[in-house]
Amino acid sequence: MTATDSPAYDFDRFIDGLDGAREPSLAFHPGMDFDAWRAALLERVESLLGDLPALTGAEPEILETTDCGAYVRHKLVYETIPDVWVPAWLLVPATASAEAPASGILALHGHGDGKDPLVAQDDDPGNIYRSFARRYAERGHVVLAPDAIGFGERAEEFRRFGQRDGCNVNFMRALLFGINLMALNIQDDRRGLDILGALPEVDARRLGCAGLSFGGTRTMYLGALDRRIRAAVVSGYLTTFRAYALDTGNFCGSQFLPGIYAYADVPDLHGLIAPRPLLIEAGRADRGFPIAASREAHARVAAIYAAAGVPERLERDEFDGGHEYRAEASLDFMDRWLAPGSPAVS
Repeated sequence: MTATDSPAYDFDRFIDGLDGAREPSLAFHPGMDFDAWRAALLERVESLLGDLPALTGAEPEILETTDCGAYVRHKLVYETIPDVWVPAWLLVPATASAEAPASGILALHGHGDGKDPLVAQDDDPGNIYRSFARRYAERGHVVLAPDAIGFGERAEEFRRFGQRDGCNVNFMRALLFGINLMALNIQDDRRGLDILGALPEVDARRLGCAGLSFGGTRTMYLGALDRRIRAAVVSGYLTTFRAYALDTGNFCGSQFLPGIYAYADVPDLHGLIAPRPLLIEAGRADRGFPIAASREAHARVAAIYAAAGVPERLERDEFDGGHEYRAEASLDFMDRWLAPGSPAVS
């Protein structure tokens, strides 16, 4: 720059320069050894979670029970780390018992009202979750649907900062202590798997996870990090960091691990779920997660599944719709892959 040049004050130029100057150091490329790549990236993701308080082993407490016919709905609460409690809905089909245990599915909500729309008993067309937790239970799966930090019953005081986004402010508050919200939510979700797998009505060898949007993000990370997940459905999230974070700012302090893009892009993180089955749902009219970016990312995930030797275990349901849970294809997906004798659970 010379004295006659106009200085560039646009911060986007700096961010674009960072993104254009390098690619994530552990991004997958065709020809790589899948197992070696996966081990290296998993080690890095685990390190980015940081030092977290240990999970507790306290027994969950059932607060209420409702007989819904095809299933029983329990309201329960459980401790994850000391003095941190999670409220959740637990749906147990009438066909599940200690003598005939069913598969278990962890159902994760996105930004919004928390867990309740996932278990709604009506078919309100305005419900973007399509009551998918309830529908899994009606198909014979035991389902646990918890509230994430700052949502549903855990929203109290989380958004008390006027017009500021509570996710962003609380992200910074936690970061003062070297802790981030995504890691804490992953910790909570791991505890949810503990609760689900310990139920006498559940076969702990047949656990799945499904979520929309922020719930899809958590499904991605949990599926990558926890091998107890034998099948995963990610709805309304597969994209690239360039498309949804850098270009549109469509993310928040609850939605990412600090530093992750230095090592991996969103498709790489989905690829860590391989060789276990993964279904991607994508609405062609999803404005927050453009379909072109989803297709680009899907091709990259497909290359990873091919390298893992299981291209058929990556499935895609692309539909005419927006930012919503499709449910129909995922019902059959979970039925197939979490069935007794499925190659995903054997």
